[in-house]
Amino acid sequence: MNPRTSEGHPMTRVAAIDCGTNSIRLLVADCDPATGELVDLDRRMTIVRLGQGVDRTGRLAPEALERTFAACREYAAVIKEHGAERLRFVATSASRDAENRDEFVRGVMDILGVEPEVISGDQEAEFSFTGATRELAGHDHLPKPFLVVDIGGGSTEFVVGDDHVRAARSVDVGCVRMTERHLVRDGAVSDPPSEEQTAAVRADIEAALDLAEQTVPLREARTLVGLAGSVTTVSAIAQKLPEYDSARIHHSRVSRDQVREITDWLLHSTHAERAAVPSMHPGRVDVIAAGALVLLSIMERIGATEVVVSEHDILDGIAWSVV
Repeated sequence: MNPRTSEGHPMTRVAAIDCGTNSIRLLVADCDPATGELVDLDRRMTIVRLGQGVDRTGRLAPEALERTFAACREYAAVIKEHGAERLRFVATSASRDAENRDEFVRGVMDILGVEPEVISGDQEAEFSFTGATRELAGHDHLPKPFLVVDIGGGSTEFVVGDDHVRAARSVDVGCVRMTERHLVRDGAVSDPPSEEQTAAVRADIEAALDLAEQTVPLREARTLVGLAGSVTTVSAIAQKLPEYDSARIHHSRVSRDQVREITDWLLHSTHAERAAVPSMHPGRVDVIAAGALVLLSIMERIGATEVVVSEHDILDGIAWSVV
């Protein structure tokens, strides 16, 4: 029997998987298109580092594929248990660029029975915007247009829109890509990075922002909405949470001064100090400094005094697209 909303509308049970450069995530939810209500049944994330070394080799590493397939097997069991009617699997940056992506596609189809769709940056932007703003639209105190910024492992998406996307751009700066490109010395992440390394990351980010501004009017935004693990982790640190707490992080607001202070600390801390932060996911310890620097650079560029943090993002957008 199909679940119903409080108004008695039938809901559709769907599953959405978002496979990025650093993590793979699953959402199983009941959706009501009539009211825009989306009820989570299961939302989980696994750090698989699918994009490990892709920037350097152009290929997906065998161990990275195996980690990703292990997560897919776990997700297949969850989807079956909840009896989701439809599944959509979307793959982003790393699998777009890899020579051996056929291997990835075959593995996913064998386990989940659907083909991973390697979507364009524009589609990614549309999904992120829908997922992040569908429930913010009714908040009168948040002025439009929104700028939704999704800081991923390999790329960052910028989307400006009111009720719909007006302009979007995906640029190749993400927390994993920036870390691998600039913060690694002799095979290990610098602990902490030198001023020169930090300056190199900053220069790459600024160049990417110049590129984004060619097509997206970043400075027209009245509300900045930040998505993905780098942003949510910064919020958790700002709130001094004793553990990662989605409910406290979702729709929290972090000031630019707080982001600057946290970024500065992350860039001058050691691996052990970052790992000791109770809300820090172990898979983010080495890449969080670069991710926070991306967020800070964006806020400084557009003059945003705060960022509204959303736990609802591309995953929710994918779920809506299935409905």
